[in-house]
Amino acid sequence: MPKRSKLHSFLLMTIVCIGLIPIFYFVTIEIGVAQAATDSSDIHIGDKSDPIGRYVDNISLGVNEKFEFDINYGFINAGTATMEVTNLIEYQERPCFQIITTAKSNSFFSSVFNVNDKAETIIDAEGICSWRFEKNLREGGYRSDRQYDFDQINHLTVYKGDTIEVAEYVQDALSMLYYIRTQELKPGTSFVIETFVDGRKFSTKVNILKREKISVDAGSFDCVLVEPLMSSVGVFKHKGSVKVWLTDDKVKMPVLMKTKVIVGSISAELTKFKLGEIEEF
Repeated sequence: MPKRSKLHSFLLMTIVCIGLIPIFYFVTIEIGVAQAATDSSDIHIGDKSDPIGRYVDNISLGVNEKFEFDINYGFINAGTATMEVTNLIEYQERPCFQIITTAKSNSFFSSVFNVNDKAETIIDAEGICSWRFEKNLREGGYRSDRQYDFDQINHLTVYKGDTIEVAEYVQDALSMLYYIRTQELKPGTSFVIETFVDGRKFSTKVNILKREKISVDAGSFDCVLVEPLMSSVGVFKHKGSVKVWLTDDKVKMPVLMKTKVIVGSISAELTKFKLGEIEEF
């Protein structure tokens, strides 16, 4: 019996560890080398007085937008997650969206392995690129706090004391999803997003696969299925694939996110939503 109890506890901890963060996980996996041309159909070059130098049409996200998800391992509910555009603030003398996401284990899993994670990104409201990223992880006995800022004018970031050159309009692990939502998503097309995650630079190819109708607790939605594939310089490791279903409308709301694991799959399914207030800049 003791062996069985230890195995049961180990499985619970494994499910929680790999299952409660699919919202963050899908932008931090490493998958093969991907190359594609950037689709700039919704991007306009800004005037010379604009330090960012581009304007992205945004009719998708706004202040007070909030999405709530159930995190499931197969048919087992492991916890909940939220994604919220909390404020429109001034940052680096620019109008910016403050976005906060959370992931928490439910009471059953918390008794074995408590997860209470939070991440925040500050996104330029006109250029839809990241100025700042912070995450605070609380997973069992593990604690990790990380924060870095992006200089979108000189294309630099400082990570663990090192100054690193990054791409123009670089995205972080969260802002990437919000940028995807501002783009035209036509099945059969793809585009590339330059991303910086935990000290590493990635070129993320986003494939738009097909249209599907998806039913979750929040309702039934006509969706577009997208698949982000991430590559980085160095040794490439295939760790799985992630698929994201976004509503096939101007909002492009995330309805379902799935990633395969060693046994089965992890999903984040939309349960509640509140749309944001679209601003004009």
